[in-house]
Amino acid sequence: MKGTFKGAWHYRQFIISSIKTELLARYARSKLGLVWMLLHPLAQVAIYAFVLSVVLSTKLPGIESAYGYASYLMAGMLAWSLFSEIVMRCLNIFLENGNLLKKLVFPKICLPLIVSGSALVSNIALLLATLVVFSLFDHIPGRSLLLLPTLIALNIALAIGLGLILGILNVFIRDVGQIVPVIFQFWFWLTPIVYMSGIIPERFRGWLSLNPMYPIVTAYQNVLVFGKTPYWGGLGWVSIFAAILLIMALYMFRKASPEIVDVL
Repeated sequence: MKGTFKGAWHYRQFIISSIKTELLARYARSKLGLVWMLLHPLAQVAIYAFVLSVVLSTKLPGIESAYGYASYLMAGMLAWSLFSEIVMRCLNIFLENGNLLKKLVFPKICLPLIVSGSALVSNIALLLATLVVFSLFDHIPGRSLLLLPTLIALNIALAIGLGLILGILNVFIRDVGQIVPVIFQFWFWLTPIVYMSGIIPERFRGWLSLNPMYPIVTAYQNVLVFGKTPYWGGLGWVSIFAAILLIMALYMFRKASPEIVDVL
């Protein structure tokens, strides 16, 4: 395991340049280039705010602001989009880079790190767009915003651990790549992102404690919308769970790494 981290550190310039290349390739030949990285999330957030607050006049219980529900939704989407993008891209990471793995010699662990770095940059752009729209709502998050990097790190750790395990399994059992997107659709709606947890019937509310994304999404909403400190008790077990997933992922990766290229 130490050699895995050492290899990733040795290839850090390759990881950084690959992230830059991926982002530049995404907007290649467009005149505005990387500006689109800000315009796309800004447009997405503005659409949510307009439709939910102006057209549907949706309000958040306990909050007077007409834009309260739009802010709540945007905070939840910010957390979920980072998590789902990393997991979904890790799911097919070895299959999509089969030729690269066969032709070039480099630590395979670089691939999930490149994916995570690219997703993080895109998510930061979405965060900046969200804060811009919040300022237009006259809603400025308080000091609790300083806790957001900790939540982002926990979100990424959980996503990489789960995504790497699924990515390795998908190399040997291709059905994994088909069923995970379906599970994620259910998972999205089982997480209080577009609704508040208070509307869930009491007899089903206990199941939320089994959802590792519930404490993370709620923490994002507390920090960005309500200006509250996250509930660290809930995040504590998610941190332990993410650490276990990462250890399992690295163990599986070490065991399966020699066979992955042969199977591709």
